Amino acid sequence: MSSETCLILVLNCGSSSLKFAVHDTGMRTPLLSGLAERLGGDTPAITFRDVRGKWEQPLAAGSHAAALEAVLAELSRRCWLDALTAVGHRVAHGGERFTAPVLINQATIADIEACSPLAPLHNPPALLGIRVARQRLPAIPHVAVLDTAFHQTMQPEAYLYALPMAMYRKHGVRRYGFHGSSHGFVAREAVTLLGLDPADHGLVIAHLGNGASATAVQDGHSVDTTMGMTPLEGLVMGTRSGDIDAGAVLHLMRTAGLSTAEMDSLLNRQSGMLGLSELSNDCRELEAAAEQGHAGAQLALEVFAHRLARHVGGLAMALRRLDAIVFTGGIGENSARMRAMTLARLRPLGLTFDPVANARMTGGAGGIISVRGTVPRAAVVATNEEWMIACETARLARQEADTVEVGAPKADTPKAGVLAEVD
Repeated sequence: MSSETCLILVLNCGSSSLKFAVHDTGMRTPLLSGLAERLGGDTPAITFRDVRGKWEQPLAAGSHAAALEAVLAELSRRCWLDALTAVGHRVAHGGERFTAPVLINQATIADIEACSPLAPLHNPPALLGIRVARQRLPAIPHVAVLDTAFHQTMQPEAYLYALPMAMYRKHGVRRYGFHGSSHGFVAREAVTLLGLDPADHGLVIAHLGNGASATAVQDGHSVDTTMGMTPLEGLVMGTRSGDIDAGAVLHLMRTAGLSTAEMDSLLNRQSGMLGLSELSNDCRELEAAAEQGHAGAQLALEVFAHRLARHVGGLAMALRRLDAIVFTGGIGENSARMRAMTLARLRPLGLTFDPVANARMTGGAGGIISVRGTVPRAAVVATNEEWMIACETARLARQEADTVEVGAPKADTPKAGVLAEVD
């Protein structure tokens, strides 16, 4: 395969959805993207989007297979199907088995499946998408890009919980971190934007959306992050509680009689900004309501900003020095109010913001928002996880093709770790 650009299909399967994008790796904007929703429900449909606009079509069968068939039919209609170079699959949890994207084969699938108990809501749909896509597109490479891989550079003092070590050795209980594709992409972009030395810098990246996490990045590597064994730990999120005293969970289960399933739903789907505001999990709606004097909305925003600033301060202590805090994600890129509320709480670290520059950074714009000449700096960088996945997929696909061309034997690339011993 040549070093020319590649046409990559990126798939991200949820329990009832399938998100996709088709990328020419020479362009950051997808040629085609879309989302199939309500899979398994009464009214499944898929929405397509390209430079001309967007359109929706119903799905006769509400399965992931039917959604993928609709995507492939659209690619065939555009005469792109035979031009596909590879398929990149976003996978939430790779445990300790993967430190980088990996070519998918039966061994890889088995390893991802072995990590499913650590992400029961995320890995099974991803595996379903992998199996369906490989069956439908068997002649091209498939690549798994794992959210947790970026954080495998954390040291034991950062990833271990203060539990008996047997819980780690036997059950894999440790902090893994998520949003790895986003944090990795934004870290590289921030180094260029801020003119930093790729081999000597310290960043705290805040990926803020309905799911939110912050990561300390030292010289391009994750050294600490807010999400833990699951995406529930850390920052306040749209419907997730973030950090909570485990004793409070036990207390509620005893006194309110909540089952394990009910507590899971409470913490993951009924908490966060939705629970605090008793109004919405959408930051835009909460900001509008707060402007109209809604006390619950204002409270949710204040708690979100307070918790974020507290975690940023803690993450900064994991770095040799703090060069910048970088905001990304739907809230981080578009909410000037949330950025201002957070930075105001970070003045002890020397962080500032320019109100005019901060207000300009919306709708995908990126740039520096701190007062000129101050250090650390504050910046906004638009994330692009799908393009990152596409580039990683193209890189491995090229390596696979080069290996085949020279006749060298193929080798599996997963890294075996402690969790390789877990059933």
